[in-house]
Amino acid sequence: MTLYVCARLGMVAAVTAVLVLLNVPLLVALAVGVVVALPLSLFLFKGLRTRVAQGLEEKQAARRAEREKLRAQLRGESSEG
Repeated sequence: MTLYVCARLGMVAAVTAVLVLLNVPLLVALAVGVVVALPLSLFLFKGLRTRVAQGLEEKQAARRAEREKLRAQLRGESSEG
């Protein structure tokens, strides 16, 4: 997830830097960089985005299984059966 966030922020920084080099004021360049880079990153970083989504889904499934295990223990059910 950290890699994906860094990649998206890097793209914003790159677009902003290019615009600043073209003598666009910094705040305007930053605003345009955010507007242009974030949707563009949806296409360019599709692989990273799907890896992040899969990782989050796996963690959620593990939490759900642990929650069900704890609930079964609270009900007095055996987890080995």
